[in-house]
Amino acid sequence: MTDRRDRSTRRTFLRLGLGASAALAGCITLADSTTESDSGPAAATAQFRGGLSRRGYRPDVTVPDSVAVDWAAPVNTGDHTAAKASFVHVPRAAVRRATGEDDAGDRLVVPGDDGRVRAFTADGETVWSAAIEAAARGIHGTPAVAGGRVYVGGYDGALYAFDLGSGERVWRRKLGDAIGSSPAYHDGTVHMAVEYYTPSGGVFGVDAATGAGRWADRRPTDHPHSTIAIDREHGRLVVGANDGVCYAWDYPELEFAWRFETGDAIKGPVATYDGAAFFGSWDRNVYRVDLADGTEDWAVETRNLVMSGPAIDPERGVCYVGSHDGNCYALDTDGGTELWRFPTGGRIVGCPTTTGDRVVFGSKDRSCYAVDARDGSPVWEQSLDGWVTSTPLVTGRGVYVTERAPQGADGPPGHAYALREA
Repeated sequence: MTDRRDRSTRRTFLRLGLGASAALAGCITLADSTTESDSGPAAATAQFRGGLSRRGYRPDVTVPDSVAVDWAAPVNTGDHTAAKASFVHVPRAAVRRATGEDDAGDRLVVPGDDGRVRAFTADGETVWSAAIEAAARGIHGTPAVAGGRVYVGGYDGALYAFDLGSGERVWRRKLGDAIGSSPAYHDGTVHMAVEYYTPSGGVFGVDAATGAGRWADRRPTDHPHSTIAIDREHGRLVVGANDGVCYAWDYPELEFAWRFETGDAIKGPVATYDGAAFFGSWDRNVYRVDLADGTEDWAVETRNLVMSGPAIDPERGVCYVGSHDGNCYALDTDGGTELWRFPTGGRIVGCPTTTGDRVVFGSKDRSCYAVDARDGSPVWEQSLDGWVTSTPLVTGRGVYVTERAPQGADGPPGHAYALREA
């Protein structure tokens, strides 16, 4: 199913003037770098939804039976109603390697649509705050952290690298007109979906150490707000776009493989599992598509748009996904059979997270929920001030979420919250 427009992604990068020797926009002096790998000391320590497959599966932690707000910090000030950036957790061992401080603790890194990236201690103390150059909408993507650096894109169309220890900007790479997705870090390369005003889009890979270009493909015909997933087992890099198409490339060769068309925009992240890509579309469906050839395995219709990205429990074989109809659905990954649905009072825009026994998600009814993964029965509901459209991060210390500014740009800010066991 190879597209006739297929072309060498590396040649495309050179034609666009983004080759490895191109000058960096906003570059500052770089520290010495080493080759990064999946298993070495400079491997990725934190990524959106827990890793490259974007499954949102955390079987190593437990969701408390009840929660209360432990601390909060203002991060969101805009009125853009898309999903907001989410927390990533950087373990203390990675922080200590990056900073050289033996007494350094865990870090919680979260961006905001105010255009700043912040690092907090587990107790909510601000370690640093760094700004990007976006004039509007700031940051909506969730960072990837690897080798002591924090990688994130902004609505100024640039990809940034910040030092994990200090927050100092290491480099800035202008790639397009806007970036609303989250980066995918692997083996020394940061992969990024990028938007253009025309509208059109592109998928890029840049050197994690320097920001220099490694590859690009300008195939998407509308904004790719979706986040890239990389399935190393099945050799695929996949991403959706507002043109309603899911695009796939061979990985790591990065030659174009196939395209799968839906009836409307694919705005949420793609998840991969069991040789398939799982994603929602604004045509109201959740899809399972074969990674090998891009054929449809199944489609399940909801009662409204699907912007939420699926969480996949590989042990149970269940896909959890939200819809603008206000429901969180549990679907059998093999056939798409609905196992249960949990109703909320607002649209579910962000992605659920599952720990195996429980599922956590936010809603535009201004609440964060935890439900039983087996039957969807409620565990707790925590009311907050704004629409909860981020993806919950669950760690051994609790649940972390962000919200939209309650009254948009004209009112008080939306906050990042730490929810602890009550």
